[in-house]
Amino acid sequence: MKKLKNEKALFKQAIIDGVKYAEARGVVEFEPTDSSSDKMHYIYRLLVHDKVIQPIPEHQVSQQTIRHKLAIWASKNH
Repeated sequence: MKKLKNEKALFKQAIIDGVKYAEARGVVEFEPTDSSSDKMHYIYRLLVHDKVIQPIPEHQVSQQTIRHKLAIWASKNH
């Protein structure tokens, strides 16, 4: 897994975009107390379910791989 330039900033943007996507779809309403980790996992599962992104093989799923996958998604959206 090759690290992206500005991966941290792209991940932050992916969380913002993912929250907007999920709430616009009407499937969830995030609370200010929801952790970044919870949002990250929910957004990843929703994007996979909607076939927006390819799923990571189940045995490779971790916070690091999800963060990377969402950063890639954000880089393609901007």
